[in-house]
Parts: sequence; structure tokens; C-alpha cells
Amino acid sequence: MTSEVETLDKVIKDTIAAIEHGKRQIFEIAEHSAAEYKRLEQELQQIKKDVEEIINAVDQLQAEEKKARRRLAQVSENFHSFKEIDIKNAYMEAQQKKVRLADLRGKENLIRAKRDYLETSLLKVKNMLTRSENLASHLTAVTNYLNNAMHDVNSRFTELEQIQNLGVSIIRAQEEERRKVARDIHDGPAQLLANIIMRTEYCLKLLDKDQAGVREELVALQAMVRQSLQDVRKIIFDLRPMVLDDLGLIPALNHFLDDFFIQNGIPVDINITGEPRRFSMPMEIALFRVVQESISNIKKHSQASHVNVKMEILSHKINLIIKDNGKGFNIKEVFADKKREGYGLIGMRERIQVLNGEFSISASPGRGTTINISVPLDED
Repeated sequence: MTSEVETLDKVIKDTIAAIEHGKRQIFEIAEHSAAEYKRLEQELQQIKKDVEEIINAVDQLQAEEKKARRRLAQVSENFHSFKEIDIKNAYMEAQQKKVRLADLRGKENLIRAKRDYLETSLLKVKNMLTRSENLASHLTAVTNYLNNAMHDVNSRFTELEQIQNLGVSIIRAQEEERRKVARDIHDGPAQLLANIIMRTEYCLKLLDKDQAGVREELVALQAMVRQSLQDVRKIIFDLRPMVLDDLGLIPALNHFLDDFFIQNGIPVDINITGEPRRFSMPMEIALFRVVQESISNIKKHSQASHVNVKMEILSHKINLIIKDNGKGFNIKEVFADKKREGYGLIGMRERIQVLNGEFSISASPGRGTTINISVPLDED
């Protein structure tokens, strides 16, 4: 009997030590998040000042440009009353003001986009910091409970193991999200902005030599800026679609699937039964991300021509089915291949497990793929 107690006591101590180690790691994450939040906050304050300054500069230059155009109009109307040098100076001044104004407005659009992206990043880091602090607090409560609950050691050990796994999952999800955002920015806006800078320098060289060429370059620059803005908006949507916060899960899914069809030409039928309503934010985020990841997998791997999404809203749970008619895959091989990282299926399953839900997948080569999810609803 004494030996069994000593063994249980050792298990508890080892478990508490492991949790304390995990808690220290989470505190480090919280400290890093706090430092990142402070840095982003300072950068955002500076960007807001820059936005205000460039808006004032645009307003001032716009007034000067209007004045220059009026002067040019006056010279044109009284052509014979002015010297040739005066006419030339009036035209050059008006043209220079116009080009400078277009350039300044372009910079204004870029700095506004950067401000919006920083605001979104700041909110994301703040949420991350809050989650880390909450998780650390929960871990502290668990260790205290274990110290005072020797008789319930087995069940508490299981609970601690689940919480520790949740902490690891959160850290892995955070790093994966950072990696994806960095890759999207590098492959999208960063590349376009670098090209814009080079094309702008080219415009400056052409300005006094080939005005028609400058116009063509400016038109191309405008298209590049629009593409960059579109990429930034997509990154923001991937981070956190605003429609999810404003309207809820159902409108967010409809918006996402409609946009998916427009972008990729793969029709998605969505069928919702039950009474649509708002759910808890963790549940809405988890279900949206699972659908988003599933649809992304279908686009990348399945070669499907049609997708069905069915959601059944019951009084006590939500059932979700995502089915495609693609080429399917071997589930064991995909989970065993670390390079493919399970097509994100592990992350989906972990999101649902956090909600105490059930996640299963049915797939085989040539027979398509079906994902089944069931998540309990909190009783009122």
C-alpha cells in the first residue's frame, strides 16, 4: 500500500513538474507577445502620424495643383498675351504638380493599407496574449488542485495531459499561422511593392524624355497597387474574416464559399437545416477554420468538380459534413507522411477536440472524401 502511495505521489510530482515547465514556456510566449504588442502599438502610432501627415500633404498639393491648372487655363485662353517662356513654365508647373499629386496619393493608399494591416496584427497579438495568460492561469489552478487532491490523482493526471497537449497545439498553431502570414506577405504584397519601387524609379527617368511612356508605366503601377491591396485584404480575411465577428458563422461561410466558387470555378452546395443563430466565438471560429481548411485541401489535392457542405443545427449539438467527389486518398499514408503534415487534418481534429466534439474522416482512392463533425452546444 505504501509503495502504491509513493508511486502515486511520484506521478503527481512528475506531472506538476511537467506542468510548471509548460507554464514557464507559456509565460515566455506571453512575454514575447507583450513585447510584440508594444512594438506593433508604437509602430501603429507612428503610421497613424504618417497617415495624417501625408493626408495634409495631399490636401496642400491638391490645392497647389488646382491653382497651377487655373494658371494654365488662363495662359491658354490668353495665348497671345504671354511670352513663350511663360506658357511653357505654366504647362510644366501644372504637369509636375499633377504627377507629384498622383505619386503622393499612391503613397497614401499604401500607408493606409499598412495601417490597416498593423491594426489587424495588433488585435491578433492581443488575442494571443490574452489566450496565453488565460492558459497560464488555468495551468496554475490545475497544479494547485493536484497538490490538494491526492485521492483523485488518476483523473487529474488525464486532465493535465489534455491541457498540456492543448498548450502544445496552441503553440504549434501560432507558429503555423505566423509562417503562413509571412509566406503570403513575401509572395504577394512584398513582391509587388518591390516591383512598384523599380517601376517608379523608371518613371522618374522617363519623366523628361517620354511622357507617353510614363503614362503607360503609371497605368501599370496602378494595376500593381490594386493587386497588392487585394492581396493585403485576402491576408486580412484569412487572419480573421470581419463578417465572422459582425454577422456570425452562417453568413461568413456563405461569403467564403461564394468567393471560393468565383475564384476557382468549383461549385459548392451549402445546405443548412435548423434555426441559424449566433454561437460562442470559439465554436464559430473553429467550425469556420475547419471548413476553410477542408475547402483549401479540396482545391489543392482532390481534383474535385463538386463539393457539398451540410450543417445541421440541433438543440444540443451541431453536425457538419463536408463531402467532395474528388480522387480521394489513403488516410493511413497521409497521416504517416510528415512532409504533408496530414493535409491539416490533425489541426482540424484538435480544433474540434478542444470543443469536446467528434471528428472523423472517410476517404479512399477514387471515391472522394467525407469529413464528419459533431460539436455539442452549451445548454442555456
